[in-house]
Amino acid sequence: MKTKLNLFLVLCIFSLSCQTRKASCDHCKEEPYTSYFTGNEDDLSVSPNFGITMMGGRSEHDQAMKWFLQQANGGDILVLRSSGSDGYNNYLFSELGVRVNSVETLVIDNAKAANHEYVQDKIKKAEAIWMAGGNQFNYVNIWGNSPMKELLNDHINKKKGVIGGTSAGMAVLGEWYYSAAEGSVNSDQALNNPYHRFVTLENDFLKIPILKNTITDTHYGNRSRQGRHSSFIGRIVKEQEKRIFGIACDEYTAINIGDDGIANIYGNSPQKEDAVYFIQASCHTGFTPEKCQRNSPLTWDREHAALTVYKVIANSEGSQTFNLNDWQTGKGGEWLNWYIDSGKWYETAGTALNCN
Repeated sequence: MKTKLNLFLVLCIFSLSCQTRKASCDHCKEEPYTSYFTGNEDDLSVSPNFGITMMGGRSEHDQAMKWFLQQANGGDILVLRSSGSDGYNNYLFSELGVRVNSVETLVIDNAKAANHEYVQDKIKKAEAIWMAGGNQFNYVNIWGNSPMKELLNDHINKKKGVIGGTSAGMAVLGEWYYSAAEGSVNSDQALNNPYHRFVTLENDFLKIPILKNTITDTHYGNRSRQGRHSSFIGRIVKEQEKRIFGIACDEYTAINIGDDGIANIYGNSPQKEDAVYFIQASCHTGFTPEKCQRNSPLTWDREHAALTVYKVIANSEGSQTFNLNDWQTGKGGEWLNWYIDSGKWYETAGTALNCN
């Protein structure tokens, strides 16, 4: 009986040690951030594999997230968010069956937290960084105006770690992003005035080479965001006078991009209809919008082919792909053309662009 009791106590202690705990110490109540920690408290320094994981919101895709964890090579996972709590900890640490050293969630919702040495140290030591959903303006305004921005870019471009995000976390991964600084804009507003005060576009946060000249969007078809995303791209094309690209995810979908530039596409929509979209401005002569000005509806027609889109109805296996090196080689999707006439968005069948 004594042996069984001792074994029971050991198992209980081990089980408790693997549970998520909120950081506790004499001074933690004074800290500007909140930490939730699961796993081994001793940092494990390993070499991660580069990668990007994007998810459109609503639900994480387990297979895509397993790949994200595997890129960390058994190291430490850091979850960054500006609201919420420890919802990712046990999911990433134990529920997906991929062994990692630890998972820590940091809730960073103020400038003091973003500038704190503990937060900076954790970003430096992480092999994988995940940005949760929330309000992307907090990310680019609070995190982007602190040492966090440089450290995140070092994680991507020097350490070659894996980074990813869902919803707002995905929305800030491209070189260009929609900050939502003034509030959320819908498609009708953006199409009828590309300079609506809610259309706030910036390019001063993350620098991921494969996502250069790219702007992402999420909750896509579910919230009819094709029109606003097209308007974002059109306005940037006009102002920059160069081709701009877009990547978008419906809810329940995910994209993994390795260092080879190939995107693997996943989906687990209950309706089996959710998709991902790879969008590019035409490369033909005169590809800029015909009319893109303040307080006027957008016209970007270009012979009904202003934008060329590769749309994939995603499956759970991740067998469909798209090549971000050439933006014309895909597997499992269909080509479409999008265009805008006097603030009205249209879609027709299309063919792949050859921009060589």
